[in-house]
Amino acid sequence: MTMANKCYSPCDKVIHMGWVSERLRGSPSSPLYKFKFLALKGSSFYIFSTPPVSTLDWVRAENIYNLCEVLFKVHKNVFQVWLADECWLQANVYLGLLQDYELEDKRPYCFSVMVGNSKSHYFSVELGSELSVWEKSFRSAIFMEVQRTESKTYTCSFQGEALCFTIDFAVGFTCYDSKTKDVLWRFKFSQLKGSSDDGKTRVKLLFQNAETKQIEMKELEFQDLTAVLHCIHSFIAAKVASVDPVFVESQSIARKPTKTN
Repeated sequence: MTMANKCYSPCDKVIHMGWVSERLRGSPSSPLYKFKFLALKGSSFYIFSTPPVSTLDWVRAENIYNLCEVLFKVHKNVFQVWLADECWLQANVYLGLLQDYELEDKRPYCFSVMVGNSKSHYFSVELGSELSVWEKSFRSAIFMEVQRTESKTYTCSFQGEALCFTIDFAVGFTCYDSKTKDVLWRFKFSQLKGSSDDGKTRVKLLFQNAETKQIEMKELEFQDLTAVLHCIHSFIAAKVASVDPVFVESQSIARKPTKTN
């Protein structure tokens, strides 16, 4: 990995890489796992069947995902969640969200990476320390990619009109006409008070008007809604992290590449 990083610019260096086991789709009673080699490099999250040896190997990965559009989740069993925070457990039971964090089988150290078009990958590692490193590495890699990218624009529509929706780290959310480029509305990240979606293409974003304090609902339709929602999550998380001095200071350490054995 050290040799690989000598060939890349600082913004395209490897942040973390290592072996994991990926849960394959099959019988729930007898799940199958296959070894995969994961890497966080520059703007992307890579999944390999064998480690990359040369620079050409990076474009031959099984899967390559943009870091702004992935969502990392650590999975825990109910007992672990209860030990961590009983109130959190009760809230998620009422909201029906507990399944998002449950382990899928008896392997204790697992995480999932949710990507576009509602797809996800479920991984297992041998040690709790490995799981912690992956969690920190994903958080750091996504944070740095948001700062590098600064903004992401997606085409969308509303009532048949072709629009563009931009998520900007400095500005917030902007929606404008794709033809005339006229801005239809703009809100800061702090003005987003909630959202709901149909799980397919449509999302309703609830913003608080800065002057009237009233809630305004903006409905948009995207071809890949999951990727957009993950991107919104990444930018908001990075915005919050950017005002945390402890996290920001830790990025100087996170920028140094690490490798699991």
